[in-house]
Amino acid sequence: MDPESPLDKLWHEYGRVFLDFDDLTLARWLAQTLGQLEGHVWRLSHPLLGAYRLAAQMAHDRQIWLKRLTTPPAAYVEAPCCRAPLLPLLTRDVLESGLVCQHCSGTATPFEEIPPELQPTVRSWAEEYAPVHAVAHWEDPQRKRAADYDRAYENAAKEAERLLAQAGGQIAPKFLDFYPAVVWEDQDECLEVRPEDIPL
Repeated sequence: MDPESPLDKLWHEYGRVFLDFDDLTLARWLAQTLGQLEGHVWRLSHPLLGAYRLAAQMAHDRQIWLKRLTTPPAAYVEAPCCRAPLLPLLTRDVLESGLVCQHCSGTATPFEEIPPELQPTVRSWAEEYAPVHAVAHWEDPQRKRAADYDRAYENAAKEAERLLAQAGGQIAPKFLDFYPAVVWEDQDECLEVRPEDIPL
């Protein structure tokens, strides 16, 4: 969170609703919402998931899951990073960061521990995405080597849209064989790709 970012300030305002929840109420809300998430692939931008992430981060700060106030749905195993129910996030940084925890934002599952049958597909996708995303971070010498940087940037954004749609439509659903629910990153702020740019 950047305290100066208008968007982060807005999300902080959204999260205030959970301040009024006592620990038991918050634990029950999280467990019930996990039940609703189960069996589906979710966009990171989905409003229900956004609310869950706000509550989950507050629960992490208050160590709700460690207090064992409620039982999460049986399909969810404990995340090794923070012992909350494992709700993994697939991002373009999966090779370095693995699957990210929605509760503590740490690595829930390192890449090496992703089910072996999924690793080649995920690796291939991430390796294809990396140079596309890198266009947004080209420095002046690289920009000058491109005949038209604006066109290169636009082409990279279009390719990012395609690859993110592939992640949400083809790759993330395969994780449902191993996890009760999975979330995928459906935007690339650096390339100005927004969730609404990625139809499935």
